[in-house]
Amino acid sequence: MRGPLKIFTGNANPELAQKIADYLAIPLGKASVTRFPEGEIFAKIEENVRGCDVFLVQSTCPPPNENLMELLVMIDALRRASAERITAVVPYYGYARQDRKDQPRVAITAKLVANLITAAGADRLLTMDLHADQIQGFFDIPVDHLYAAPVFIDYIRELNLKNLTIVSPDTGGIKSARAVAQRLNASLAAIDKRRMTGKDIQVMNIMGEVDGCDLVIVDDIVSTAGSLTEAIKALRANGANSIYAAITHPILAGPAIERISGAPLTELIVSDSIPLSNAVQESDVNIKVLTVAHLLGEAIKRINQNESVSSLFR
Repeated sequence: MRGPLKIFTGNANPELAQKIADYLAIPLGKASVTRFPEGEIFAKIEENVRGCDVFLVQSTCPPPNENLMELLVMIDALRRASAERITAVVPYYGYARQDRKDQPRVAITAKLVANLITAAGADRLLTMDLHADQIQGFFDIPVDHLYAAPVFIDYIRELNLKNLTIVSPDTGGIKSARAVAQRLNASLAAIDKRRMTGKDIQVMNIMGEVDGCDLVIVDDIVSTAGSLTEAIKALRANGANSIYAAITHPILAGPAIERISGAPLTELIVSDSIPLSNAVQESDVNIKVLTVAHLLGEAIKRINQNESVSSLFR
C-alpha cells in the first residue's frame, strides 16, 4: 500500500470529486485555485501531502484551456509539495479528437496534452472513455482507461425496453456498441455516415434492423449534436419506436440543446464526467445524469492498494 490516500480537485468538476471522496469515506483535500488580476492561475495546496498518494480530479472540459492549465499548475504544486505519487484523474480528456495527422500541417493535440501532463509531474493517468483507445499509447506513464458502459447498462436494464437494439452512430464505434449489445442481449445496428464539412453530416445508410425497435444510441461525446440529431432523424424515418442516447461526455456546445430539442429523442442519458451548464439543466430536453463517482472511486481505491483494476475496464 502507498502512503495516505488524498483526493484533490480543481474548479472543473468539484461535485464529482466530492462524490468520489464520499465513496472513499475520506475528506476532500484542501486546496485553493484562484486567478491573478491578469488571469494567470495561482494554485496552493492547503494541507500537508508529503509522502501521500494523491489523486487530482480535473476534467479538461469547457472551458478546456482554463481547466487544462489548472490541472498542470496543481500537479506542479503537488509535486513541489513532495507528494509520493500523483495520479491525474481526468474523467473527460479534452483535445482527444485531434489524435492523428489527417490533414496537412495540423497538430496532434492528444499527444501534446499527454506530454504536458507528464512534464508537469503526474505519475499516472486515470481517465474514462477516451475518444480513441490508442491515446493510451501517447503517454510514457501508466494509464488506467475506464468505461462508463457498466453504469449505462444498469440503467438501460431498468428501462425494460422491448425489441432493444443498440446503435453505433458511426462505423468507428461498432466495437463499443457490440460490447454493450452483448451485455444486454440486444441486437446491433450502425449508421454509415459521411461528414460533408466540419459542421454538416449526411447519413448514408443504416446497417441493421431498426423498424419497430426501441433504440439506444451509444457514443463517447456529444458536442454540437449535429451527428446525433441526424442519426435520430434517420432512425425515426426508418421506423424506430423510442430512441434513447447514452453518451458519456455531454459537452453540449453551441446549438446542441436547440438541435436535441427539435429531434424525436425520448431521453438523453449522460454521465457526470462533465458538469451540465445551467442553460442545459433549464432546457426542455429530457436528460438523465448518471454518476460515475463509484466507478472512479473504486479504481482509485484499487490503485492505492496496488490491486487489479482490470475488472473495471470491461
